[in-house]
Amino acid sequence: MYQILTINLLIFSLNNFSLKYHCNKYLCKILKHTTALAKNSKSYKNILVIEDNHAILDVITLILQSEAYKVSGLNKSANMMDHIHAFQPDLMILDIMLPDADGRELLTQIRTNEKTADIPVLMISAKYTAQNIQHGSHKPNGFLAKPFDIDDLLDKIEGILAGKTYL
Repeated sequence: MYQILTINLLIFSLNNFSLKYHCNKYLCKILKHTTALAKNSKSYKNILVIEDNHAILDVITLILQSEAYKVSGLNKSANMMDHIHAFQPDLMILDIMLPDADGRELLTQIRTNEKTADIPVLMISAKYTAQNIQHGSHKPNGFLAKPFDIDDLLDKIEGILAGKTYL
């Protein structure tokens, strides 16, 4: 009889922000993606992450890159639209509370520009909830409250890229 050992691979704490990920699930997903990479030469999705906390941005970037996503990160909203046009993200992860802007207002900019209106957006926040993120008439494709579990983040990203909405 084999026992599956669940080992905390990553425990990251920063002012009420915790990310936990279990080694067995993590390694299985990496192996699946590595196998898929070997079998297929398909291109993977671009994800733009806008998060002001460098440590959180680095952790999200590391996890998404390990899942074979191409990731670009910004720690403020300056030149966001130029970066979107250059990187052409398939999905954006957007923090609501940024030092130079409200993420909900950035969502309005994204949705009102015909070149970016269809980019799926997953909003994240430690302060707001799915019930109170609404700001104007534009809605994100999903919301994730901090702290969040890595599995929840990955599940929502995969679901949003498949056309689902999580609100």
